[in-house]
Amino acid sequence: MLEQAGYELDVRESTRRAVKYRHGGNIIIVTHDGRGWFDPLSDEKGDVFGLAMFLERTTFPAAAEAVAALVEFQLSRPEWRPSRPAVSDEAIGDRWRCRRSPSPGSGAWRYLSWARWIPAEIVRQAVREGVLREGPFGSMWAAHVQSDGSVVGWEQRGPEWRGFSTGGSKLLFRLGPSDASRLCVTEAAIDAMSLAALEGSREGTLYLSTGGGWSPATDAALCELAERPGLTLVAATDANSQGDIYAERLRALAEASGCDWQRLRPQADDWNEVLKAQEKERRERKMEKKMRPAACAPAASREASPDQGRPLTRPDARPASREGS
Repeated sequence: MLEQAGYELDVRESTRRAVKYRHGGNIIIVTHDGRGWFDPLSDEKGDVFGLAMFLERTTFPAAAEAVAALVEFQLSRPEWRPSRPAVSDEAIGDRWRCRRSPSPGSGAWRYLSWARWIPAEIVRQAVREGVLREGPFGSMWAAHVQSDGSVVGWEQRGPEWRGFSTGGSKLLFRLGPSDASRLCVTEAAIDAMSLAALEGSREGTLYLSTGGGWSPATDAALCELAERPGLTLVAATDANSQGDIYAERLRALAEASGCDWQRLRPQADDWNEVLKAQEKERRERKMEKKMRPAACAPAASREASPDQGRPLTRPDARPASREGS
């Protein structure tokens, strides 16, 4: 699609996770092994259909036809390949095990609690389930795991950084019981933990994150989970166009698997924004209540006591004379 639109590969500035293409002053970054893209000069991003709509400024039906016309298309140049070998799952697991778990006061704990406002009980749950680690410079790592619990990669989030583990694979971040009957799929581990906090870690619910991508491995893992009888698949993706695209994919997956499907749409862009707004409102109410002046004490009674209002007389005072004029 990019070659037909006149874009050229920028070999020097391309990496394994982000292949850069240029056309004049325009730039497109291809991600997720060729299955995703974004425009660094705007907020545009998506899949190949979104790219066709973006490049041609056309509607989805026309974009679908343009993509279909590229079946069996042969590139005029070799496809970009990383120069370094892939990292083994064993090496990924070793890197994960070398990092310690977050604890109260640690960098990752402060980031989650103070910057993201994730409640301590949710952070403790993630630590107990072994899906959180301390990252460098006050960041946190959130594991993407296989059905057997083995770590294949991790989301990296911090005050000044966001990314995914070098050489790791995006699969699913999981928080909750493995035998859950309700699956809530979000786009980030922060959102999965935020939704768990908003729902109070609803019983029988597994909170998932795709890490902002949708790899074939992610699709296969979701299909495996959706095969359980009586399952409800909840599309808790972001409230934007990409989130709606992911929600439609989940709806199609649920229909193919024969399970129930729901769309849970955040009132803000994502669930962490909803959580922070709710927590901010709660703190403001608490502060207002603390700052409110105490109720005034009841005014003192104006009714005189039994001996009030009587003339004071000295013990030696004589009664007034009744003689007079």
